[in-house]
Amino acid sequence: MLTTNQTVQGTLASVSSSFLFSLMFLFGLFMLPLTGTQVASWRVLMMLLSLVLLVSLTKQWQHVFDYLKTLKSLKEWIIFVLPTPILGGQIWLFMWGPVNGFGLDVTLGYFLLPLVMIVIGRFFYHEHMSMLQWLAAICAALGIGYDIWQYGSISWVTAFACLGYPPYYLLRRKLAVPPITGLLSDLTLLTPVVLMMLYSSGGFSVAAQNTKFWYLLPLLGAFSALAMSLTMVASSKLPVSLFGALSYIEPMLLFVLSITVLNQSLDEGGSLFMYGMITVALFIMIADSMKGYL
Repeated sequence: MLTTNQTVQGTLASVSSSFLFSLMFLFGLFMLPLTGTQVASWRVLMMLLSLVLLVSLTKQWQHVFDYLKTLKSLKEWIIFVLPTPILGGQIWLFMWGPVNGFGLDVTLGYFLLPLVMIVIGRFFYHEHMSMLQWLAAICAALGIGYDIWQYGSISWVTAFACLGYPPYYLLRRKLAVPPITGLLSDLTLLTPVVLMMLYSSGGFSVAAQNTKFWYLLPLLGAFSALAMSLTMVASSKLPVSLFGALSYIEPMLLFVLSITVLNQSLDEGGSLFMYGMITVALFIMIADSMKGYL
C-alpha cells in the first residue's frame, strides 16, 4: 500500500512537471528570432545533454546497455527505432505550434490524448472500460464529430497531437523498453537530423550572435530533463488512477496560456460546442480517476 508521504511526494512531482512543461510551451516566445523548428532542434540537443548527465549521475548506463543487448533480431531493432520519428514530430509540434498560432490546437490534442489511449487499450488490449470512461469517450466523439460535420475537418495539429503518441507508446510497450533507455536512444538517433536542420537554417549562427541563448538553451535542456524526471517519480509513487487524473493539469495550463499569453481566441481551435463536450469528457475522466479517493 502506498503511504500518505509517497502520495504527497508523487502529487508534488506531477504538479511540478506540469508547470515545467507549460513553461516549455512558451519557450519559443522567449527564443525569438529562432523559429519554432529551430527551437525544437535545440531542445533535442539540450535534452540529450541533460539526459546523458542525468544517466551518468544516477549510474544507469549499465541498465541501458543491458537492455540493448536483449535486442537480437532485425525485427526487434526495427520496432525499437520506429517510434523515434514519431517522438521527433511531437517535440517539433510542441515547440512550433505556440509560436505559429496553433497553441489551442496543440492543447486540444493533449486533452484528447488520454481518451484516445483508453479507447486503444480497449480495442487493442481488450482492457476494461468503465461506464464513465465510455461516457467520456462518447462526449469527446460527439464534439469532434460536430466540428467535422460543421467544418469538414478538425485541425491537423490536433489530430497529430492526439494520434501521434499512441503508436509510440504501443511500439515501446511491445518491446517493454525502459523509459530512460527509449528516450536516450530516440534523442541520439534524432541528433544527426537536428544538427543538419540547424546548420542548413542558420540556427547555430543565430544562437551564437545573441548572448541570451547562452543561458536559455541550457535552461531549456534542464527544464526538459527535470520535467521528465519528475514525471517518472510521480508515476512510481502514485496509483495509476491518481496519476492519470493529475496528468490533465498540463493541458489545462496550456489552454490558459494559449488564451492569455498567446492571445488566441476560442474559435481559432474549434467550435464552442466541441470545447464544451471535451470539457464535459475531461471532468468525467477526472471523476472516474478520483472516485476511489472521494
